[in-house]
Amino acid sequence: MMQSIEQFFIEIGPVYAALIATTFTWLVTAAGASLVFFFKTLSRGVLDPMLGFTGGVMVAASFWSLLNPAIEMSEKMYPGYSWVPAAVGFLLGALFIYFLDRVTPHLHLNFGISETEGVKTKLHKTTLLILAITLHNIPEGLAVGVLFGAAATGMDGASVSAAIALAIGIGIQNFPEGIAVAMPLRRHGVSRKRSFWYGQLSAIVEPVAGVVGAIAVIYMQPILPFALAFAAGAMIFVVVEEVIPETQRDKYTDRSVLGFIGGFLIMMILDVSLG
Repeated sequence: MMQSIEQFFIEIGPVYAALIATTFTWLVTAAGASLVFFFKTLSRGVLDPMLGFTGGVMVAASFWSLLNPAIEMSEKMYPGYSWVPAAVGFLLGALFIYFLDRVTPHLHLNFGISETEGVKTKLHKTTLLILAITLHNIPEGLAVGVLFGAAATGMDGASVSAAIALAIGIGIQNFPEGIAVAMPLRRHGVSRKRSFWYGQLSAIVEPVAGVVGAIAVIYMQPILPFALAFAAGAMIFVVVEEVIPETQRDKYTDRSVLGFIGGFLIMMILDVSLG
């Protein structure tokens, strides 16, 4: 079954593969958001461990799916300096999200309106929440697209199966993200339909970022290890600056850590077994 799926992605090419894979991750976000049609609220005791799970998947993916392949590629492309692309790309990825974080008005989950980040704005809290998750999803889509693009070049350390594993992992952790956007909106009086709409809309950026990432590395192969590390740096910044703080603002911190461990383990197993 896995071989047939892998063959399908090889045959359609990296750009379409990235588009399909990131559309899948977007649809899983929508599936999570759809729970607002059945529930109005979700206990923080459930939501915080789910967010911790998200962080664990992202950290594991950053190393197993992105940084490690970047270093393996660099050993042949830049002999004697294999650490440079990973280090430079990682730093640039983190700085990229840092810049977006500073200039884009947004509000993290579980934070009060007075804790809005980015430039000052009068945007509604709903919009600020959506912008926060959209920032979160950019590096995820980029990571999937870059890895499909890298696999298409035949570079050591990258494979279509690894890209599929990454897409599956990102998809799994997108389910609680959809819940995490839609439920607070519903709790604040937004209708079920609008809560669902905004919840799924937060991940629409992933197919865009995925296609851009795949195209970029196909036509600029020397930047491949930099691009992989860039996506890793962007994801780690999001986890440390956004995901972890959101799980540490109530009494469920230990559950959140266990959720993080679970997410890390699942992504590691996916990447090692499938990639």
